[in-house]
Amino acid sequence: MAEIQSLAKGLKILNLLERSRHGMGTTEVASRLEIDKSSASRLLHTLANYGFVEQDETTARYLLGPQLVTLGQHLLNRITLRDYARPSLHELVDKTGECAHLAILAQHQALYIDQVESTAALRVESEIGTLSPLYCTALGKVLLAFRDCRAPEDMKPFTHRTVTDQATLVAQLEQTRQRGFAIDDEEYNYGVRCVAAPVYDHRRELVGAIGISGPAGRVTLERIDEFGTVVKDIANALSARLGYDDRADG
Repeated sequence: MAEIQSLAKGLKILNLLERSRHGMGTTEVASRLEIDKSSASRLLHTLANYGFVEQDETTARYLLGPQLVTLGQHLLNRITLRDYARPSLHELVDKTGECAHLAILAQHQALYIDQVESTAALRVESEIGTLSPLYCTALGKVLLAFRDCRAPEDMKPFTHRTVTDQATLVAQLEQTRQRGFAIDDEEYNYGVRCVAAPVYDHRRELVGAIGISGPAGRVTLERIDEFGTVVKDIANALSARLGYDDRADG
């Protein structure tokens, strides 16, 4: 069956932007699609009108838009990982007393696809569908470290503890790989510490990250290794339920 050319070009634009960390300008899109600039502009404006892309006011470059996250929410309900991980999230809450989260890699960020809240009066929550940076969150560092992704070039500070240079982040990611879990030490939000570990499937591929977030007064530096062990053990058990066999490692 013949394609609808304008629709096909619009979908190609979304694919191009998905692979472009800093977005693309109209001229670049036109060049990549081998179409004239006016056609590229019309396609981009149409996609923007429906929320599939958005234009940065400063750079005039186009990025993927919020409508894709909305559509993704419907897809998340069908992701098997959430079904398998739900008991693990409850187990994390039971054993640590903190909120538990599950995230996957999306748009070069950590996409929260599920969480189980703590019963504590003071707790740290993240809405399902939230996108967070990879370089300053525990879940994000797991997705960076265990996928061997390149460290981001631009690292905006969120607190005075946020790592903003590549060399330090690379060292952190190596430490994360060695101990098997990642830490966010008030790097994304003041007063909040997080611990996360990787989740693998039967193909031995990283499919997500699971972890906890809590007030720094409870998730103290003295207890980080204790929390890390709990999170790592539960993540390993979840990976095993997904068919991952660590006996082939090494």
